[in-house]
Amino acid sequence: METNTQAVRLRIYISNTDKFRHTLLSETLVFAARRYGLAGATVTKGCMGYGSSSVIHSGKFWEITEKLPVVVELVDEEEKIVRFLKGIKPWMDKIPTGCLITSENVEVVLLKKGKRNSLLK
Repeated sequence: METNTQAVRLRIYISNTDKFRHTLLSETLVFAARRYGLAGATVTKGCMGYGSSSVIHSGKFWEITEKLPVVVELVDEEEKIVRFLKGIKPWMDKIPTGCLITSENVEVVLLKKGKRNSLLK
C-alpha cells in the first residue's frame, strides 16, 4: 500500500468483553491481521454505546464488568481486506454476542513508515 492509492477501511464493532477461544476478540483480530500481512490494525475503546440489544453500556455507570464498545479498524488494499474478512467471518459467526462489520473505500493520503524498535525485532 502506498500514498495516494485507493484502499479499503474495515471496521469491526464489538465489545471489550467479547472473547474467542478464551482470548479477547480484539486481540485475536489484531494478531490475525498481522498474520494476514495487513498494513496495520487499531483497537479503539469507546466510553459509551449500545448495539442491537439496545442496552446502553457506559463507564459512567457502575457495572461488575466494565462492558464497553470497541472498534477494530484496518486499512489496506481491497484484496488483502477481502481475504482477511473471509478468514475471520467463521469466527465472528461463532461468537455468542452481537457485532457489526463495515467496509468503505478510502484514499490513502499519507503512508509514512516508522522505524522499527530494535527491541521488537
